Amino acid sequence: NILGNLVSRTAAMANKYFGGVLTKTEAATPFDEDLKTVAMETVKRAAADMDRLHVADALTDIFTLFKRLNKYIDETCPWVLAKDTEKQDELSNVLYNLASGIMIGANLLQNFMPETARKIAEAFSCGLVKEEDLTAFDACVPSGTKVAEKPEMLFKRLEEKDVMARAEEIQALQRAAAGIASEEAKEETAEEAEEPLEHKPEITFEDFQRMEFRIGEIIACEEVPKSKKLLCSQVKIGPEVRQIVSGIKASYKPEDMVGKKVCVVVNLKPAKLAGVLSEGMILCADGEDGQSILMTPEKDAKSGAEVR
Repeated sequence: NILGNLVSRTAAMANKYFGGVLTKTEAATPFDEDLKTVAMETVKRAAADMDRLHVADALTDIFTLFKRLNKYIDETCPWVLAKDTEKQDELSNVLYNLASGIMIGANLLQNFMPETARKIAEAFSCGLVKEEDLTAFDACVPSGTKVAEKPEMLFKRLEEKDVMARAEEIQALQRAAAGIASEEAKEETAEEAEEPLEHKPEITFEDFQRMEFRIGEIIACEEVPKSKKLLCSQVKIGPEVRQIVSGIKASYKPEDMVGKKVCVVVNLKPAKLAGVLSEGMILCADGEDGQSILMTPEKDAKSGAEVR
């Protein structure tokens, strides 16, 4: 992932070239000012988004900053600067700028992903600050700060055996949520002829491994303007809030959605539906007469709990 690689690469280069010490210098590159402008504009946009309760937009702004920082590495090529003894001040400043930009993003991210923000701050031996304290690009990282020698991994990979076990549990939950009849019920309805199911093409284990299902709580919902089918929900998934657009307007009113716990696919690529950004998918079953039925946990489950 971009964020994990960005943090680990910056810390690794600081340790390799300067013994882990981040030092601000006056040796600028042609790309510095644009990076600083993007970072400080992100602080303003994220604050404005939150004032309007546009949580999903704020998260998009933050991760756009991380992408810009990743591009800054490609622009400045620190590994090339490291080979030139006359470019050491420039290299030092590049690494300082990277750390400063990352820490601005981490501070903005702490309300959504507090554990991830904490790990980033520890990687750069910095404390997290309040949003109103982000008044300058270099406000987060004092010159002379020493990064961690081995930063904690932000996102750990799952073992194959664990994924397989979770896949089986997910399938069991999906069968239960879809109302698949028990063996006793099947015997009672055996005389009723059912048409065979139409299945989609098989997928590989690697395909399934990339899917992430979690429990989300709908905290707000409204109709999508000029759409006969779409509702736009704000879904709390652990510390995050995702905006998800669903074609279930014929089955649910916006006020009926608020407070419901639902099963969400959280790692779908964001897409726009009727011009509105959607950052996931709420799972539903097909009901009678074309109605949609939300897939909800049988018992109360914590927001953000993984569906396994």
